[in-house]
Amino acid sequence: MSLQLAEQFEANEQYEQALEEYKKLYASNPDDVGLLERLGHISLILDKTDDAAGYYYEILKRDVANTLAYDQLISIYENTDKYKYYVYRGNKNSIEGKLDFAINDFKKALTHAVDNEAQVVMTRMTLANLYRQVGQTMKAIDEFNLVLEYENLHEEIFLQLADIYMSEEVYTSAIDALNRAISKGFDTDRIHEALAAVYLKSGDAKSAIEHTKDELLKIQCMLEMGDIEEAYAKLNSLPEDYKANPRYFTLQAQYCYSSKDFDQALKYIDEYNKLQPNSPLTFQMRALVYDENGDEYNAHLNWGKYNMLRGNVDIAINEYLNAVQLNDKDVDVLFTLAELLIANNDKNHAVEYFEKIAKLEPNNKEALRKLAEFRESIGDYRMQVEYLERIYEIDTKDLKAMNELAKGYEKIKAKDKAIEVYTKYLELVRDPVDYQMAKARLDKLESFGAADAEESVGLIDKIMSFFNRSKMD
Repeated sequence: MSLQLAEQFEANEQYEQALEEYKKLYASNPDDVGLLERLGHISLILDKTDDAAGYYYEILKRDVANTLAYDQLISIYENTDKYKYYVYRGNKNSIEGKLDFAINDFKKALTHAVDNEAQVVMTRMTLANLYRQVGQTMKAIDEFNLVLEYENLHEEIFLQLADIYMSEEVYTSAIDALNRAISKGFDTDRIHEALAAVYLKSGDAKSAIEHTKDELLKIQCMLEMGDIEEAYAKLNSLPEDYKANPRYFTLQAQYCYSSKDFDQALKYIDEYNKLQPNSPLTFQMRALVYDENGDEYNAHLNWGKYNMLRGNVDIAINEYLNAVQLNDKDVDVLFTLAELLIANNDKNHAVEYFEKIAKLEPNNKEALRKLAEFRESIGDYRMQVEYLERIYEIDTKDLKAMNELAKGYEKIKAKDKAIEVYTKYLELVRDPVDYQMAKARLDKLESFGAADAEESVGLIDKIMSFFNRSKMD
């Protein structure tokens, strides 16, 4: 039993013998995807399509993104089982991110699964999740509700439907879906905990506490119901291992917030952040504390960060703008605002804040670099060069700035200056590709005649000269 023997049989087109040898190897190496591919390939040669399909299915169990396996299964079932054909094609399109094509495939699969309830349920569940991924929430809900008409369901279906309703803040429908699960016999802890979470989210802490066995959630409900001291006593009586749970610190922070002990609340929020770094909840909690404490500036900053992490760029920008109105001296905040504006395709507005940074910190290379990039983008090469010259003055070994400065000098026809900077750049650069590119540009400049060495006034200067002459006339 050896791989060499199996490969020799295969090379000699002794496929039956090769298949048997590969099977022996596979028995000892059941997770070897390469062996499964060989078994599938030879099974197809021998026209053992059912066996081949089984091997390719085993590959997908080990490697869900294996394109070869999908392609072979699609080919195997194209003319024999349309349901499986469209399912595998849909799965492949889904893996490749072609979600609209995947949806069409599963809709076609559905037409071939009319008499098989398990296939119908699986296909509709897949469609629901695909619709959700492409943002078609109502279609996802429709698919889940159609699934609920069948028997032999799983509690996961009710939980997923409730989760969709929760994400849309349709709490009554989420509650209805979970209660329907209970009526169908799924009277489980998972369903009750999900109900508790929905009730609490909807503001009904009294109903939430009736469904949960989670001690931390019970304490949160008590805080929401106004039983502050009782909740605090219960929180402090919890076993020590609860202090490793991030929620423990959010509840301590909530108690301190309710007690107006804002400094302590912020300390607990910091402890939470150590366990859950950069969570939106951290910044939401801080923002609420600062709001209540009357610290507008830090409230705006934290609401801004919260909305950044949630992907609400417009709201984040507005929060940072409000913060900057209160204090326009914090360079980090100005940078964040400028970057948000760039992400929102508002470069003209962003450059105002890079200019503020450059005034506050004249040696801030990053701000100067951003300003140089902006000036280049609008064709103002003279100003681009001025900003790059400032960077070069700050750091004579900034290779990126040197390279851009030399190119900038070329654009404004300052040949001698370009040659000087390229020469210094070549003394420092170590990347062979960058070296050769710069050397080629330097050689080209040095080959120019005297007539080419005259420094142009540049496009912007020509335009300004034209307007000045017009005023004189």
